Amino acid sequence: MGFDEMDVDTIWMDGEFVDWEDAQIHVLSHGLHYGTGVFEGARCYDTEEGPALFRWDEHVERLFQSAKPYEMEIDHTPEEITEATLELIERQNLESCYIRPIAFYGYDSLGVAPGDCPTRTAIAVWPWGAYLGEDALENGIEVMVSSWRKHASSQIPTNAKTTGLYVNSLLAGEEARRNGYAEAIVLNKEGNVAEGPGENIFLVRDDVIYTPGLSESILDGITRDSVIEIARDLGYTVNDTASLSRGELNTADELFFTGSAAEVTPIRKVDNVEIGNGSRGPVTEEIQQKFFEVVERRTDEYDEWFTYI
Repeated sequence: MGFDEMDVDTIWMDGEFVDWEDAQIHVLSHGLHYGTGVFEGARCYDTEEGPALFRWDEHVERLFQSAKPYEMEIDHTPEEITEATLELIERQNLESCYIRPIAFYGYDSLGVAPGDCPTRTAIAVWPWGAYLGEDALENGIEVMVSSWRKHASSQIPTNAKTTGLYVNSLLAGEEARRNGYAEAIVLNKEGNVAEGPGENIFLVRDDVIYTPGLSESILDGITRDSVIEIARDLGYTVNDTASLSRGELNTADELFFTGSAAEVTPIRKVDNVEIGNGSRGPVTEEIQQKFFEVVERRTDEYDEWFTYI
């Protein structure tokens, strides 16, 4: 669905609510030319207790932390970002939506050094269903291991959500789609499993859950952290510092992606090799069902994760 097909008409930009089509920047903005922006992706869920933002405080904190390596000063406090987001969702009359805050260096000079380029900040919200398709949540997706490697944390900060870094994700994801797959898996420079282009990955073997550790050049995903906590509370052993080889993907009992957009998405095939029985596995299903029970507030557990409108 394109933006012009959705019933959204307002964006918050640099402290003001503006019409969607008026949220524009100069073509010589630093962020456009050098990828010097940081962003977040979060969700507001339509819950039994009303619209609620999932782990919003953690998303806002990561936005500000992502800006630090680039010496980017966001000209608004976390509280102002939160207030603007809540009002923006209310103005759009949305009960559930995806939320995209972004901060980036704007227009002043065009050297690689940002110099006096101002930091611009914007927030957009819009309806967005299952990122990889509704069918994917139940039946899983087919993925390929990309020929593109994940950049190392010694090269560029991997724990910052930086706009320019997602060229790496685009290359991997588009390679997969050209070859008939729904998504990619990216290896790190050592050849171990890192993550998906926009997702963290989990492996299940003998009812033990493994996910690559932060040393594997992954993003410390907020949904990843949530799923780790949910899985442990369900009684599973979770190794969240794992180093996984490419070959272990093919011999896994189950695989699944997590992310704000992907939520909990099973993986049924890797490079045309069937994973487990070729469908959503029982561990994935239990975690996925618990995750949606939590985010839809059909349980009182984890209430501290939610910001209600």
